Amino acid sequence: MDEPSMTSAPTAAPGPPTPPVPLSELLATKDLGLRRIAGPAETELLWVHTSEMADPYPYLLGGELLLSAGVLLTDADHYVGRLVEAGAAALGFGVRPVHETVPGALIEACDRQGLPLLEVPPETPFTAIARTVWRLMAEARHRELRRVTRAQQALATAAARPDPVPAVLHQLAAQLGGRAVLLTARGEEIHAAGRRLAPEPAGALTRLARVVARERPGSPASATDTHGDTHVSAYALGGGEGLVLALATRQRESGDHTVAGIAVVLLSLLAAPHQGADAAGRSAALVRMLLGAGPAEAAPLLGGAGPWTVIHARRTDGTPADALTAGALGASLGTALVDASRGGGEAVRLLLPGAEAEGEAGEDETAKTAKTAEGKTAKGEAVEAEAVEARPGSEPARPGAEPARPGSEPARPGSGPARPGAEPARPGSEPARRGSEPARSGSNPARRGSEPARPPKPVSITPQPGWTLGASAPTPVTALDAADALAARALAHARATRVPLTVNAPVSGLAALVPPEEAAAHARALLAPLTAPLADTLRCWLSLHGSWDRTAVALGVHRNTVRQRIGRCGELLDADLDDMDVRAELWFALRQG
Repeated sequence: MDEPSMTSAPTAAPGPPTPPVPLSELLATKDLGLRRIAGPAETELLWVHTSEMADPYPYLLGGELLLSAGVLLTDADHYVGRLVEAGAAALGFGVRPVHETVPGALIEACDRQGLPLLEVPPETPFTAIARTVWRLMAEARHRELRRVTRAQQALATAAARPDPVPAVLHQLAAQLGGRAVLLTARGEEIHAAGRRLAPEPAGALTRLARVVARERPGSPASATDTHGDTHVSAYALGGGEGLVLALATRQRESGDHTVAGIAVVLLSLLAAPHQGADAAGRSAALVRMLLGAGPAEAAPLLGGAGPWTVIHARRTDGTPADALTAGALGASLGTALVDASRGGGEAVRLLLPGAEAEGEAGEDETAKTAKTAEGKTAKGEAVEAEAVEARPGSEPARPGAEPARPGSEPARPGSGPARPGAEPARPGSEPARRGSEPARSGSNPARRGSEPARPPKPVSITPQPGWTLGASAPTPVTALDAADALAARALAHARATRVPLTVNAPVSGLAALVPPEEAAAHARALLAPLTAPLADTLRCWLSLHGSWDRTAVALGVHRNTVRQRIGRCGELLDADLDDMDVRAELWFALRQG
């Protein structure tokens, strides 16, 4: 049978906004002196109602504790049958003044039809019983609210963990004392927590999940069923992914549905696809690349032309990351471009849009800046060789400047040739020297391109709890393969040094002064004797300051293997790797690749 058998019941009025009161709690109230004399001991009370009618059926909603003195009681069997048919929870019979004791026929009828029968002593007014039930309901409501609040806080804390989906399921199973399973629409288990079920209840849970899976119109949002002594329920998650939260518990307690509803909301948000770029744009980019387009053409469809930052990530505890956990990491870092499907214990890879180069400006803005730049001079200070046309108030111009415009003030005797629109030089001021002098520190460049472009500003990457991250420097889309290798090295360095995040810094300082082509040619010649594994080992060893143990951790090999490889590098390069100059030159070369 593919579909579970759902129990049907007659439509009843909704219950009160309070939890039901177990009959045992009412009987435990010593002041009332109530005594159960027939029927089952376990039932739940929703209301209290008093009636002396011969047939109170039309006035009952179900779940009541009906209180009566038996004024019009004639046929006990018919009377009890009508109460059971109306759904009454229990009957409280008051002795005196009508009946000295509870009629034996009434006791037999209640035993036979399964209706709990309570004996109410003469000194206990019916109003006291009703007041006690309302008090017990208020206390139960308070307990339920506290339980739901604690569960909500626990689930919210679990949702903030590095593995939010398994953590929420584990916390939900603990709160309900059962099993919580996240299933696909086909009944395939994605995550599970709590005690394992026997094959039959597990099958019932899977069948119930298919009922609410939103693969067909009109599917319910939730469904419940009972299989033996196991209560099963299923809830459809939002987001259009067809995921289902399935629960199995031994008993259904007050507040369970509310707690499950909180978990449904959290799991719907966590399991939904986190899309930073439009899904259609990403699909178009994928199709174009599959059809032969280059990365540069497809990159704008991913939400930006770059630069991009590649991140490699591993769980700190060494456990593999599934797609949902990796997606949550991507959401925390602000990207939907996540690759967690390589398997085999491989790192999760993420792609983040980088920041623009700091200080980068368009051609028009740069030209405007150059045209409005002012050169400041003091007495005896030479003028910059590459100075541009200045505003009024600037220093005297060099020989060879353009003649003054009509209407400009003529230069005073002894001054150098004036720039167009420039103020005349003060008497006795030193004329501008011929030729150019090096620009002083802090002076503005005269023309676009007179200073090297600044490296791209790194994107804001923060450590994530439970994760170890390695990030590349921002790089153009045409060099993502190299950035991927740099991110892998940064992750290995972070794991070896036991830090949560390592970012591979771009080439800067003295190394940036060497033209890239010449630096690459020198690196190829110097490192030519080394194989790729040896070069990687040497690079890692140098980055970790020659630590054998940390290099072994980063590369995932034995420390003796590291020693052998470094020794082999020294032999092939014919160099003393303990020499700081040798290490510096090798590090410069290894940074080029």
